[in-house]
Amino acid sequence: MVFLVILLLALFPYKVCQAHIVKCRIQYPHRPLHTYHQSGDFIIGGIVSHGGFISSPGKFTEEPPPALPEELIVMPKFYQHILALAFAVKQINENPEILPNVSLGFHIYDSYVNAKQTYHATMLLLSILEKFVPNYICDIHNILTAVIGGLDSHISLYVSTILGIYKIPQLIYGTAPVTNDKTPGLSFYQMAPQENLQYAGILSLLQHFRWMWIGVVVMDNDNGERFVQTIVPLFSTNGICFAFLERIPNFSFITEITDDFNKGAKLHDNLMDSKANIVVANGESYSMALFRLLPYLSEREHITKNVKGKVWIATAQIEFASFVYQRNWDFGIYHGAISFGIHSRDPPGFHQYLDSRNPPNTEDDGFIRDFWQHAFDCVFPNSITGEVEGNICTGEERLESLPGDFFEMSMTGHSYSIYNAVYAVAHALHAMSASRFRHRERLHSGRLKLQNQLFWQLHLFLRSISFNNTAGDEVSFNQNLEVASSLDVINWIFSSNQSFHGVKVGRIVPQAPPDQVFTIDKDAITWHSWFNQAQPLSVCSESCQPGSSKKVKEGEPFCCYDCIPCPEGKISYQEDMNDCNKCSDEGYPSKNQDVCIPKDRSFLSYEEPLGISLAFFSLSFAFITALVLGTFLNHHNTAIIKANNRNLTYTLLISLLLCFLCVLLFIGQPDKVTCLLRQTAFGIIFSVAVSCVLAKTVTVVVAFMATKPGSRMRKWVGKGLANSIVFSCSLGQAAICTLWLAISAPYPDVDMHSMTEQIIVECNEGSVAMFYSVLGYMGLLAIVSFTVAFFARKLPDSFNEAKFITFSMLVFCSVWLSFVPTYLSTKGKNMVAVEIFSILVSSAGLLGCIFSPKCYVIVLRPELNNREQLMRRKS
Repeated sequence: MVFLVILLLALFPYKVCQAHIVKCRIQYPHRPLHTYHQSGDFIIGGIVSHGGFISSPGKFTEEPPPALPEELIVMPKFYQHILALAFAVKQINENPEILPNVSLGFHIYDSYVNAKQTYHATMLLLSILEKFVPNYICDIHNILTAVIGGLDSHISLYVSTILGIYKIPQLIYGTAPVTNDKTPGLSFYQMAPQENLQYAGILSLLQHFRWMWIGVVVMDNDNGERFVQTIVPLFSTNGICFAFLERIPNFSFITEITDDFNKGAKLHDNLMDSKANIVVANGESYSMALFRLLPYLSEREHITKNVKGKVWIATAQIEFASFVYQRNWDFGIYHGAISFGIHSRDPPGFHQYLDSRNPPNTEDDGFIRDFWQHAFDCVFPNSITGEVEGNICTGEERLESLPGDFFEMSMTGHSYSIYNAVYAVAHALHAMSASRFRHRERLHSGRLKLQNQLFWQLHLFLRSISFNNTAGDEVSFNQNLEVASSLDVINWIFSSNQSFHGVKVGRIVPQAPPDQVFTIDKDAITWHSWFNQAQPLSVCSESCQPGSSKKVKEGEPFCCYDCIPCPEGKISYQEDMNDCNKCSDEGYPSKNQDVCIPKDRSFLSYEEPLGISLAFFSLSFAFITALVLGTFLNHHNTAIIKANNRNLTYTLLISLLLCFLCVLLFIGQPDKVTCLLRQTAFGIIFSVAVSCVLAKTVTVVVAFMATKPGSRMRKWVGKGLANSIVFSCSLGQAAICTLWLAISAPYPDVDMHSMTEQIIVECNEGSVAMFYSVLGYMGLLAIVSFTVAFFARKLPDSFNEAKFITFSMLVFCSVWLSFVPTYLSTKGKNMVAVEIFSILVSSAGLLGCIFSPKCYVIVLRPELNNREQLMRRKS
C-alpha cells in the first residue's frame, strides 16, 4: 500500500512552498538506520549495500516493527564503496578546474539488499532532505543530479524502476539488471565492463589451460539464470561440458534458513565428490560469504581437514568478503582461486584519506559506527546507559590492520567504478555548464533554479563524456552506455593467518588486437596445495593420444569418452580427435597411425639392383646375339648356314637382338615416348621373331614334302614362302598396334592406391583389351609354330630344325602362359620386372634352343660343317 502511494506521488508531482503545510494521511515509513549526507549545489545520490536484515516474514495484518540494529548483518568490506564516493566528491570540490564555484554533495542510503528498503531509499533521494515527501522542493539547494547504485543486479533494477520516471541518470557499479519484455525501457550507465567480455574471458581461460570438464555454481536468481543460459551453449560449442550445475538458494527470512542449509550441505558434498577440478562461480557481491558456508554445512566429519582442492573461477561481481561471524573461518578451500576483477588503480591520496577516517572525525557518516564495531569486534560506550558489553572501541583502531575480507586499503574494482561514476557526473555537469547554449551567469553559481529538463540534458552530456581520471585511466561510454573498460585476471593467495592478497596474472583488454585481448602469465599463478603446484587438469576422460579417436560414452556428456585406435588406413595427428582421417593420395599412415608419411615414387630405375641386373642381362644377351649374328655372317657360305635359310636366320637374329634391347624401354621413369614405344615395339619385334620361327618350321615341312615324287609342294619351295609368312604375320601385329595407338594409346600415369607406401609411376596401357590382343596374337603365332614344329620333329636331320624349334616354342609358351597370372598378381616395378623377365627368358630360349647347336658345329666342330658330313649324318 505504501509503495502504491509512493508511485502515485511520483506520477502526479506537486510543489509547495515552505509556508504551506503539507497534510498527508499516509503512514510515514521508518527512518533508515544508516545515512550519509553532505550538502552541495548538486547532489549525487548513492544506493549502497552495506548490510542486511534477516527477519520473519510479514503477516500484512499489522505494521511491521522497525528493524533493530542487533538484527543487522554487516558486510564490512563494502564500506569502502561509501568512502570511494565521498573521496571522489572531496577531490572534485577541491579541484578548481571542475565545476568552479559549484559544490557537489551526496546523499547515501543503504539498500539493505531488500526491495522495500531500496524503494524507500530511492524515494528519499527524490524528497526533501530527511522528509519522505517526493517532489517537495522549495529552494534550489540539494538538487538530485544523478544516482550511483546499486551493487547487485536486482537492487539496480529496483532503483531504475523509480528513476526511470524522472529520467534521472543512474550509474550502476555492479551487474546490469536482468530485464524482459515486460520491463519498461530503463536507461542506466554501466560502470562495470560488459558481461560478454567476462564470458569470453572465462572461456579463454578454460581453453588456455585445456580445462574441458567443469562445474558451475550460481545463485538461484535471475542473474544466475542469465549466466547459465549464456555460458552453457557458448562453452558447449567450444568443447567444454559440465560435470554439475548447482544453484545456491537465496533466503530472506529466518523460517527459510534451515531448509536452505540442508540444500547447501548436499550441494557441497556433490561439489567435492565431483572429479571436475574447476568450479566456475557466479553470483552477487556477497556470494563468496555464502560459498564459505558450504563446508561448514556438510554433515561429513572432519570436512575442513585435507580438503580436496578445486580451482575456483569467480566472476567480477563476486567480492572476497566475509560476514562478521566468519572472522576466524578458514579460506583454504579457495587458495589459488582465479577471479575476474574490474580493472582498478589507487587514485592519488586515497590511502591517506582512508588513514584519516575514524568515528570521531566523521560525525555525518551514519555508517561508520556500525562498520567500526563489526569490523574491529568492539562496542562504543552507550551514551545513555553507559553499559558496555565486549571490547570497547576507541576510534583509534587502524583500518590497515583489518584482514582483506573485512577491508582493503587498495581500491577495489567496485569502488573504482563508483569513483569513476562520480567523476563522470562531474565532467558531464561541467560540460553542460560550459555549453554555449547556457547563459553566462549560470556558470557563476548553481544557486539558480534548475528545471527538470536539466536531467534530460545531462543524459546527452554523459553519453559523450570522455576524460582521464586522476589514476590515468580513460573513462568513456560506448553506444550501449557501457564504460569502455577492461578486466584483470587475479590469482588469490590465502595465508594460514586468514590474510590474503591478490596477484594480477593477466588481463582482458577488448580494445587490443584480437591475439592480445586475453593475456595471462601462467608461471605467476599459485595453485592449491592439493595439486602440488602443478597445473591442474580437469577432464572427464584422459586425452586420446594421436593414433586414436574419441567415442562418446552413451548417456554421458560429450567430454566423457573412450579412446579407440584408428582403423587401418586412417590417422589422427592431434589429441582428442573426434574422427580419424585418411591420408591424402600422396601419403600413408605411420606405424603408430599418428602422421602421414609421404609416399615414395616407385618405378624400375637404373639406380637400384633389380634395374641394374635386368639391364645387364639385356645388354649381355644382346651382345651374345650380336656375336652369333657375326659368327653366322662370318660363315655365311658354310653348309650348315645354307641348309637353314640364311635370310630367315639373319632376320630372326636381328629381331632377337632388338627384343633384348627393347627391354631398356621398360627401365627408367616412364615418359610419353617410352610409354608409346615399349609395348608396341616389343609386340611387333617379337612377332617378327616368332614369325621367322614359324616360317623356318613351315619351310622345313614344305621342303620335306616337296621331295616326295609327284608332290605339288615343289612350287612353294623357295624364299617367297618364308618371306610371305614373316611379312604377313608381322603385318597383322603391326595392324593391331596401330589400332591400339589410334583408339587408346598408352600414356604416363601414377597409381596412388595399389600400394600403401608408394606411388607407382607407370605406363597406363590405355586399352587393356588391346594389350592382351597383342599378347594373344603373339601367343597364337607361337602355338602354331609349336604345333607345326612338333609334327615335323622327326623329319631328316639334314633339313630339320623342327625338334629345336619345338623345344624353343615349348619354353616360349611356358614362359608367356605363366606370365599372365604373375603379371596380374603383381604391382608397380615388380609388374614391369615380370614382363622384362618374360621377354629375356623367352628370347634367350629361342636364341639358345635354335642357335646353340649350330654355333657348336661352326665354332667347335668346323669339320662337320660341310655337305658331305651333313649327308653322312642323314644316311
